[in-house]
Amino acid sequence: MLNFTQYISDEMAMCQFGAKLMRIASQMTAEKAIVFYLSGDLGAGKTTLSRGMIQSLGYEGKIKSPTYTLVEEYHLAEQSIYHFDLYRLSDPEELEFMGIRDYFNPHSICLIEWAEKGQGLLPEPDLIIQIDYADDARNLTLQVRSKQGQQIVQQLIASQIDNSIT
Repeated sequence: MLNFTQYISDEMAMCQFGAKLMRIASQMTAEKAIVFYLSGDLGAGKTTLSRGMIQSLGYEGKIKSPTYTLVEEYHLAEQSIYHFDLYRLSDPEELEFMGIRDYFNPHSICLIEWAEKGQGLLPEPDLIIQIDYADDARNLTLQVRSKQGQQIVQQLIASQIDNSIT
């Protein structure tokens, strides 16, 4: 499967990359939810990336980390975005009690931080976005895990080629 790596210099670049990624994902015709696992150490930029993704679709309110609520919901005209943070999850079975399966429908995009804590109950991701420190900057690696994920990365690569030509 295809992987893609991007150097991110600062917070603004993280939001811009998230916006580009979300614009591509939101234009796809999906038969199921589009699922992104966001992986990285504490403070690496998972919520910043999520903020860029969510705001790119026109959401103007505050984007906060769902660390204590487990999920924040953003309902937009055509889609719903669910931002999960499972860091404080003590048992994956808690996800059953909150009706986790209801979030994953063809009109939703799910951003899941600390997905390993929900192992066995979460659907497989389309993309795993690994965020690693690179001094004061970050390296993002997109690991393709599905056909949908591959289409997103191929369009992302094509858009970057188009931008470098013009």
